[in-house]
Amino acid sequence: MDIIMLSRNISTYLNHDLSYLNEDGTEDNDIYFSGDIVQQSTNLAPEIINAERERYSEKKHQHLESLERLTTKLYSNCRRLERSSSNGRDYLPILRGELKKFRKLQRNWMMTL
Repeated sequence: MDIIMLSRNISTYLNHDLSYLNEDGTEDNDIYFSGDIVQQSTNLAPEIINAERERYSEKKHQHLESLERLTTKLYSNCRRLERSSSNGRDYLPILRGELKKFRKLQRNWMMTL
């Protein structure tokens, strides 16, 4: 839940900085990554629930792989946003720290399934 809240707040903050057009009239491409972190973090919880509820190990592993992909994408999008030209990028290490904690918990949880 902390990851979802952090990503939403960071995305809102980044959107204000990145929503302006560049001098040549183009938009900043990093604004899309701010939406991606919200979508990916929101999709974490349903994948966890689906993996917990699944009875068959093959389908359970599919949910676990999906969860691993989401976590990796979320982490890489945070890295991309840290290179953006926004003041909000200073908050992204906090989200990445929470993701590192989540990954450790995720590995332990995956062993119990």
